[in-house]
Amino acid sequence: MIQKLSIIIPAYNEEKTITQVLAIISKLKLIQSIENEILVINDSSSDNTRKLVEQFITDNPNSPIQLFNQNINKGKGAALHYGIQQAKGDFLIPQDADLELDPKDINKLLQKAIDEQLNVVYGSRFLDAKNPNKNASFYANMVLTSCSNLFSGWKITDMETCYKLIQSNLAKELVLKEDRFGFEPEITAKLAKNKSIKVGEVPIEYTFRTYDEGKKIGWQDGVKALYCIVKYSF
Repeated sequence: MIQKLSIIIPAYNEEKTITQVLAIISKLKLIQSIENEILVINDSSSDNTRKLVEQFITDNPNSPIQLFNQNINKGKGAALHYGIQQAKGDFLIPQDADLELDPKDINKLLQKAIDEQLNVVYGSRFLDAKNPNKNASFYANMVLTSCSNLFSGWKITDMETCYKLIQSNLAKELVLKEDRFGFEPEITAKLAKNKSIKVGEVPIEYTFRTYDEGKKIGWQDGVKALYCIVKYSF
C-alpha cells in the first residue's frame, strides 16, 4: 500500500519556471489520498532559483516543500542521489523543474503501480503513437532505449524519461555513481539486475523544451548514456 510519495525536484538555474512548477505540484491531489512530500534539491544555481523556492515556502507555509542546497554544482544525477536518500515516502519520483511534463500524469503511474502491484513504473513520452514530439531527441531516445532493453531484458519505450516511479527502499539500496544525465541509464540498468522487480509503463504527455528555453542535455550526454548502458549492465 502506498501511503506517501516523495517528489524529488533537482533544480539548476530554473528561475523561469520553478515557481510555476512548485505551484502546480503543491496543488496536485494524489489518488487514494496518498500524502506527498516535495524535495527541491537546488544544485548550486547561479540565478534566483534558491530565492524563489525560499519565497514560495514562505508564502505557502502549509505546502510540504523542503529545500536542500548543494554548495557545489554537481549535476542532475547527484541532486537525485541526495534526494533519494532524503526521501521518506513509500515510493519516489523525480520531477524536472521545467514544464516539459504534466505533473497530473504522476497519478497515472501511481494507479498502475497499485493496480498491478508493481515496484517500478516508467512514464513513457513515446508509448502513445499520437505523441507529436517526434524530433531528433525522440529518435536518439529510441536508439538508447533499444540498447538498454537489449542489456536489461526489459521491454520499455522510454528509458530516458524523467518520470520513474520507484519503490523507495529499492532506490535507496542502489549505489548510484553518475552525477549528470547518466543517471537514467545507470538506475535502469541497476534496477533491472534485480529480477524480483516488477516493472510497468504508462503513456504521459510531453512538451519539448528547446535549448533557448533552458534545456541542458546535449549530444555528448547521449554518447555518455550509451557508455553507461554497457558499463552498468555488467
